[in-house]
Amino acid sequence: MTAKIIDGKDFAARVRGQVAEGVARLKAGHGITPGLAVVLVGEDPASEVYVRNKGRQTREAGMASFEHKLPADAPEADLLALIARLNADPAVHGILVQLPLPAQMSADLVINAIDPAKDVDGFHILNVGRLATGQKAMVPCTPLGCLMMLRRHPGSLSGLNAVVVGRSNIVGKPMAHLLLAESCTVTVAHSRTRDLAAVCRGADILVAAVGRPGMITGDMVKPGATVIDVGINRVEREGRTRLVGDVDFASAASVAGAITPVPGGVGPMTIACLLANTLTATCRAHGLPEPEGLTP
Repeated sequence: MTAKIIDGKDFAARVRGQVAEGVARLKAGHGITPGLAVVLVGEDPASEVYVRNKGRQTREAGMASFEHKLPADAPEADLLALIARLNADPAVHGILVQLPLPAQMSADLVINAIDPAKDVDGFHILNVGRLATGQKAMVPCTPLGCLMMLRRHPGSLSGLNAVVVGRSNIVGKPMAHLLLAESCTVTVAHSRTRDLAAVCRGADILVAAVGRPGMITGDMVKPGATVIDVGINRVEREGRTRLVGDVDFASAASVAGAITPVPGGVGPMTIACLLANTLTATCRAHGLPEPEGLTP
């Protein structure tokens, strides 16, 4: 068996297209321009590149992009004051604080200072609780992107066995809640799971989000299963730095029915879903219908 490759770049382009259409309708029909504010603390090179990409894609979708940068040694009070200003700014519909933060700042305190309605990362404790209890919430971008792809491959999820390997607050736990809401039977596995291979082999849908390169091998995949590889790991091979996932792609692709590659799978969907969340937040703020197909 040779797995179908789930093209995250193509999916992301479609999502960005839907977002751009929704933004155009808001501007033409209501005079509203969605605004996304991104805050970067310090000068981490990878974060700076990511923030630039977010800003570029935000503007390409027709949204307003507000970028704020604080020095690495800024006191926590300065960041909290900036968030308070953004919370009160009617031109800002989404707020994202780039993680990780410097040691002098509490990520939990900072995230929970963001207005939950503008928390387009979906990390605020109120959004976490709402998602867990099946209420309307802002959903973390990466799990939302995974769900969008799963709705196409394999399609109907009801009744399928899903295994999520990884229990992080950013991906593993919200992914499990989203799959439960789709009527999957969900198992959350992790580093302490006994006989992880056997657990994985029972999955119709296997989501790997552990941050360990090549941890999931082909002999752990049920024939015909859909495999979503969330991992992005930098490894040195033959004198070069390469990006690889948590799944050993070659061996898994020979067994699975469909699989996401790394790079080019889940990664492109994260920023696309950030834009989707910003559009959703804008519609909710103005009491307008939410865009179809961009929310769980």
